[in-house]
Amino acid sequence: MSYHITGVISSAIFLLTIVGLWAQLVLIWDRRKNVGLAAEQSTAVMSVNQFVSSFLAFFSFFLYGACLQPFNHYLVWPRLIAAILTLAVLVEIFRDRRDISATLGVVSCTAMLVGSSLALVLIPGVGNLLRGFSQSLIVLATILLAQGYMHQVFLIRQTGHTGGISIRLHQFFLSKDLATLIFAATMGFANGWPVMLLSAVSATTKVITLWHFRWVRLKSA
Repeated sequence: MSYHITGVISSAIFLLTIVGLWAQLVLIWDRRKNVGLAAEQSTAVMSVNQFVSSFLAFFSFFLYGACLQPFNHYLVWPRLIAAILTLAVLVEIFRDRRDISATLGVVSCTAMLVGSSLALVLIPGVGNLLRGFSQSLIVLATILLAQGYMHQVFLIRQTGHTGGISIRLHQFFLSKDLATLIFAATMGFANGWPVMLLSAVSATTKVITLWHFRWVRLKSA
């Protein structure tokens, strides 16, 4: 019973992540319309590295949840929506920059999401084969997420401002990470350890990133 209760609560709180990603997209679109920002890209200071690593985190949870027996709806559907919205952010960065890193980010993330979804639907029993891979992917995503957010922090410190980065996005992400940690505990260590690992590291990176919004304000004062 506690599994389902915390699963529902976690999924409900995860809606804040969806709202945060949408807020990030709206901020980009608003900046693009703002004539006063003509000298600066609408996605200025935003790290491709960080958003690709965020996509991998969502994608790895989506894949892991789809491979579990029974199928974990609480992990799969919210992460699939988040992965799609993160991919949309990467597309907006690509529209601004048209460079190699943005292109590779969009192409590789799209290929992973579409390819894995088709495999899960069309190939019987593929979930059993992908479960071990998804666990390894979560560990890899944890490492990439940590360095991706550190790269974002580096860009903030290097430029002295937050550009097109949405503070709401990171606030909502932090709430999601804390709720997911609690949900992972109810899954039991055998199934929950990958979720605990990534959520704990992700929460730490969000705290550091949010502190740098304050650092920018103090520096500008």
